[in-house]
Amino acid sequence: MPYATNQTLIFLPVLVVVALTLVGFVRMATGRAAAVKAGHDPAFYRAHIGTPEPEHAAAGVRHWDNLFEVPTLFYAGCLAAFVLGGVTGWALAFAWGFAVARVVQSLVHITYNNPGQRGLAFVLGVLFVFALWINIALKVFAGL
Repeated sequence: MPYATNQTLIFLPVLVVVALTLVGFVRMATGRAAAVKAGHDPAFYRAHIGTPEPEHAAAGVRHWDNLFEVPTLFYAGCLAAFVLGGVTGWALAFAWGFAVARVVQSLVHITYNNPGQRGLAFVLGVLFVFALWINIALKVFAGL
């Protein structure tokens, strides 16, 4: 793929994942608020001791937690590509691939939550992040 002339294009898929993270926060907060409104003991949220959260609220929390696992490698990879001047067509393809896979994974997780489909989207996202980092490593080694 040809080199992208505008290095800042790498931040478009980053903005998608950041927006997804904000959606995840709203999902978690509304799930917990709904649980308390439905009668779940609000004291649970002081130390997470007592009756566990209802499944709907717990799924929102797990989804929120997921947004701070593999995506951290994605953010670091996009920043590294930008700083190294390595935003190529391949880097953009890998970054967009991750963003799309992450959106699909999240949509599955917060709707009907099919583990097989969610897992497939997760694996694809991880592969895109690994490919992004291999692309960055090649850029680094080429500059040595």
